[in-house]
Amino acid sequence: MMMVPSIFRNGFFDDFDNFMDWPTGTRTDGSLMKSDVKDAGDHYELTMDLPGFDKNDVKLGLKDGVLRFEATKKNSNDEKDPDGKYIRKERFEGTCQRSFYVGDQITEDDVKAKFDNGVLTVEIPKKEDKEIAENKYIPIEG
Repeated sequence: MMMVPSIFRNGFFDDFDNFMDWPTGTRTDGSLMKSDVKDAGDHYELTMDLPGFDKNDVKLGLKDGVLRFEATKKNSNDEKDPDGKYIRKERFEGTCQRSFYVGDQITEDDVKAKFDNGVLTVEIPKKEDKEIAENKYIPIEG
């Protein structure tokens, strides 16, 4: 690994702290997909920052009560820089993922999502948990 002058980084350990899973290109450090969740009365509103992503780069899925977010960014490799080589690239290329448990009662039809200016807003309705029936006892003979 070639060491670059400190002028090209914020701190010595930045590259270690901002670890990227190299084989898959999946971002794992949490610097992307910053999210806020707000209780809006009859629903929850999740707001997620996705700067640099387009609507078509983002996928939402719901399975087993877990709302999964995935954003994939691919830069064109066709562009060559005739004036030199990059010594540092900070613009993200790859896939980042995040998930939130929303409950088993929520379906795909319940969730509403909107993407505007790099911000994804998702509305998730509040649904009451199914009531657990009273304990029923089995008589023991003897």
